[in-house]
Amino acid sequence: MSAEHPSLRDAAPAPYWLDRPERPAPRGGLEAHAATDLCIVGGGYSGLWTAILAKERDPSRDVVLLEGNRIGWAASGRNGGFCSASLTHGRANGAERFPDEIDRLEQLGHDNLDAIEATLGRYGVDCDFERPGAITLATEPHQVEWLHELAAASPGSRFLDRDAVRAEVASPTYLAGVHEPHDTALVDPAKLAWGLAAAAVSLGVRIHEQTAVAGVSRSGAGIDVRTAAGHVVRARHVALGTNAFPSPVRRLRLYTVPVYDYALMTEPLSAEQLASVGWAGRQGLDDMTNQFHYYRLTSDNRILWGGYDAVYHFGRHVRPSYDQRPATFELLARQFFETFPQLEGLGFSHRWGGAIDTCTRFCAFFGTAYGGRAAYALGYTGLGVGATRFGAEVMLDLLDGADTERTRLDLVRSKPLPFPPEPAAWLGIEATRRSLASADRHQGRRNLWLRSLDRLGLGFDS
Repeated sequence: MSAEHPSLRDAAPAPYWLDRPERPAPRGGLEAHAATDLCIVGGGYSGLWTAILAKERDPSRDVVLLEGNRIGWAASGRNGGFCSASLTHGRANGAERFPDEIDRLEQLGHDNLDAIEATLGRYGVDCDFERPGAITLATEPHQVEWLHELAAASPGSRFLDRDAVRAEVASPTYLAGVHEPHDTALVDPAKLAWGLAAAAVSLGVRIHEQTAVAGVSRSGAGIDVRTAAGHVVRARHVALGTNAFPSPVRRLRLYTVPVYDYALMTEPLSAEQLASVGWAGRQGLDDMTNQFHYYRLTSDNRILWGGYDAVYHFGRHVRPSYDQRPATFELLARQFFETFPQLEGLGFSHRWGGAIDTCTRFCAFFGTAYGGRAAYALGYTGLGVGATRFGAEVMLDLLDGADTERTRLDLVRSKPLPFPPEPAAWLGIEATRRSLASADRHQGRRNLWLRSLDRLGLGFDS
């Protein structure tokens, strides 16, 4: 067994964003039966955006939000804080699946990002929001041509050759880059969740934390939401923001799997360390490998470094024990210092993981249940920081029975293929993971398994 990487010795086994004294105290749980117009299940971004938008559409609508743990404790408080304009996990993925809609979906995504910025300003949400854009990086020679193709397909982007990209951020591993200045904002993800919750409460939303939902069922003209403590919320409508957790609508459970992603956070960089890296533009960064890294600076000049390993555990389980994976942290630490050798000696303050809700088309899908009384949005596959606001709009349109541009989209009207039950799900996902790693080692060449998935419309390369 290898010795722990020196940089990890003082790293707390907790999400950096949530491990701070400014974390709000939990709100009280539901202590009695209740009735409401709209009951929202889930206190992450999906649920919080739905609550705010529901009250903005109709201030008289009574809204109750139930969260089984604490606001933003799961994916919404553990991610890298990349708030992307893309609704389809990148233009290439969207163009493959929705070729007739991709231009409009791209515009809707940018409109959505603008609306997020406006909402944060309107409610005074302090979450370190900034819009520096993102740079996608080539670290292998064969990826440079891919970047030329990306730049050609991305209006407003700028191709950076080796010298230009290293002038932006100094790493000996960079061979080229593409800067897309308008497609990505950066946020403090936990402060975003906490701020959205405060905004929702200011609009009159009743939030109950530590209130796990045990089931949902029809009741006359409405829906009963049963809590684990035995209380019932009787609602006209329900919005489900369960994401990586098992949906109360059982038929949806084969459509997503929880895949675990891991991240490290450094100590704050000194002025000298930061100068050695450059990064004056403070862009978000990611690379072109199938097993990709994502990284960014925080407001106090730490570096969040995450990605590469994406781990699925047999049985679709979401468990606290999966949040820590020493082998992955060791690998991430080594890769960090290969990227930034000038930062040797810097330590990591935190290490953590969390579950992402992944579906077979790698972007969200939507629908209703219980005769249109419940709506859901699932499968964001790691890009939910921004796209959940769009998903909230879709859920509210569906619950209102509204015919809108959103509800007419193929993105909204279609569904991904479900994953098979176990053990086929684990075998297929593991075969894909190993094949993607092999492609990274062989100049991006996709093996028979990946080519077969491509032909089935299930291919994924980033």
